[in-house]
Amino acid sequence: MSNRLQITAASPDPALLTLPWHIPLEEWPEEVLAALPRGLSRHVVRFVKLSGRVIAVKEIGETVAHREYELLRQLSRIDVPSVEPVGVITGRRSRDGEELNSVLITEHLQFSLPYRALFSQYLRPDTATRLIDALAVLLVRLHLNGFYWGDVSLSNTLFRRDAGAFAAYLVDAETGDLQERLTDGQRGYDLEIARVNVIGELMDLEAGEILDSSVDTVTVGEMLVVRYEELWKELTVSEWFEPGDMWRVQSRISRLNHLGFDVGELDMSTDVDGTRIRIQPKVVDAGHHHRRLMRLTGLDVQENQARRLLNDMDAYRAAMDRQGEDEEFVAHDWLTNIFEPAIRAVPRELRGKLEPAEIFHELLEHRWYRSQEAQRDLPLLEAVPTYIDQVLRHRPDEKAVLGLDTATLRALDEDDEIIG
Repeated sequence: MSNRLQITAASPDPALLTLPWHIPLEEWPEEVLAALPRGLSRHVVRFVKLSGRVIAVKEIGETVAHREYELLRQLSRIDVPSVEPVGVITGRRSRDGEELNSVLITEHLQFSLPYRALFSQYLRPDTATRLIDALAVLLVRLHLNGFYWGDVSLSNTLFRRDAGAFAAYLVDAETGDLQERLTDGQRGYDLEIARVNVIGELMDLEAGEILDSSVDTVTVGEMLVVRYEELWKELTVSEWFEPGDMWRVQSRISRLNHLGFDVGELDMSTDVDGTRIRIQPKVVDAGHHHRRLMRLTGLDVQENQARRLLNDMDAYRAAMDRQGEDEEFVAHDWLTNIFEPAIRAVPRELRGKLEPAEIFHELLEHRWYRSQEAQRDLPLLEAVPTYIDQVLRHRPDEKAVLGLDTATLRALDEDDEIIG
């Protein structure tokens, strides 16, 4: 290995020095690679096993690598859904002295999949809709934080299951730029790039006979624009109302909370004669339910998963007739008596199939169906054995889908069709 090798990392792992940096990335030996599904990329990308975890290594120019590394660090600091940067390695040379590209290293996002691995003629037709909803939410969050993406696409996004929906994470920040605030023109251009790229990517799937024939690619692309604009308006628009309609303030906050966003403060003013009041919420960020569940239980889950778990906690509170008690005490008992026993009942070898919160969500769905069949309320633990045998056991391992390539990943999950 050349002594010119330089590693830039906030917390460098000494094991990085054991990897074959003198070999072009596309020629790396199988024994160091993790066979995870890869999305499309303009660069060579490999997943690598390192110190009991998996990292993503991307060959890229030195200047761009450092810039993307810093952008990802900034996005991480403001808690925007994106991959975690590990470091940049420069000064690579082959044993013959030939210069090799620098690499950007990021943490592999567990339980995530590229969009091509989620589309198949065997999956539900509304998979496209759910992915577009997730991408729209991600793009709005980025824009609210002043991040211009510049290359919005499904290919540059990873998706994780989130209580029947999906949560989207930015993967490639190479063309991005973080500013104090974006103009409407910048947002509009980013959104147009997204629309065109999504339509093109879906057409590519259609040509490969991977996309369900009922999906209209152009309509899905337009849907992204509609969903983005609706969400942006709800989060940013000013609203006028009469002084006697103060209940509408709480209604607006409740709608924002339902979307998963917290309100930091309200900007309120009256018109010249004082007959109307204008409010404009100052949105803190997404993660309202996530933060509440984290505070009550310590569980770190996706936003929709948190909403589902909180709903079950509220149902538990009502069933135990404990509405008057402090919610922290109720949350502790729900965690101890409901959530943890259900997850422990899943055999250890099956726990890598899905995240624990997603397993719990599916278990709740399964119990509902079984209760309908039995015409009685089924205790949660009573539904566990049939859920394991009929649903979970037949799922692929989404924590590490080993041995599969994106092109062959069809029907990774027959999804909600087998939950019931």
